[in-house]
Amino acid sequence: MTTPRMDLGAVTVYFGEKNGKYPDGNQVVVTGGDTKVLFDTPMLANRLGPVLDGTDLVILGHVHEDHTAGLHRLPQATVYAPEQDLYAVQSMEGMLRHYGYSPETNERMRAKITREFHFAPRPDAIGYPDGHLWELGGGVSVRSIHMPGHTRGHSVLMVQPGDIAFIGDIDLSGFGPYYADACSNLSEFRETLRRIEDMPARVWITFHHKGVITERETFLALLRAFRDKIERREQAILAAIGGAGRSLESLVAERFMYPPGFQDVFIDDAERKCLLEHLAALQAAGYAEESGGVWRARAA
Repeated sequence: MTTPRMDLGAVTVYFGEKNGKYPDGNQVVVTGGDTKVLFDTPMLANRLGPVLDGTDLVILGHVHEDHTAGLHRLPQATVYAPEQDLYAVQSMEGMLRHYGYSPETNERMRAKITREFHFAPRPDAIGYPDGHLWELGGGVSVRSIHMPGHTRGHSVLMVQPGDIAFIGDIDLSGFGPYYADACSNLSEFRETLRRIEDMPARVWITFHHKGVITERETFLALLRAFRDKIERREQAILAAIGGAGRSLESLVAERFMYPPGFQDVFIDDAERKCLLEHLAALQAAGYAEESGGVWRARAA
């Protein structure tokens, strides 16, 4: 079966299963005059055969298991990762620290990402800073723009010519922003979603779901809906704790990020981190308080 693709000058996007829905993703290939680059390596990379031949560089916009699933195919390529995420691609222990789950969950994740995502650590990977520029020859270049929140190092990769922005896991999906690992930060994600609106781009490529967006009005509408998901979660949490109060674990079981009843090895840990981010924000704003392990909405 032929993989659907879109050509945008020096950039080619190969679309993963269900338009790159997790656990898959969309593969971006950038071809310069003398350098061939991949942005991330999703599960799809394992099905692309000779498309990956001759790859010189892999630039990771951030590090998570679904973005490194094809690295094992490219032992000869130089791998770059954001400085803040570098440790997570260099070793299994680094990746588990990146998640920050309980010891029991991390052991299950060790098995899961090895078996399902072919995780192969790259201790030789190189860290890149905000604003790093790769010249690929023939007038083609890539520049990193630090956009944290999803992870500490999450970065947009801007390709010239064309003002083409690979925005990674700012994926504009109906699921909404994900900030449920130790490397995530809700307040940083909120700031990123404000900043990205003004980023000078003409094409936006997501790793998951939406794929390629070429109209600014469409991008802005999707961005607003994506950003609003954060506020809807926060209001739902505030309503759930109410004046009577709730324990953290009872909230975890209710689900505010994932659908009710949804399970995987990491879901409870992820929900817990998501809730703690929101509860801390509500407490800082004076809307919630905690006492004896019970969270309550503060009276107006």
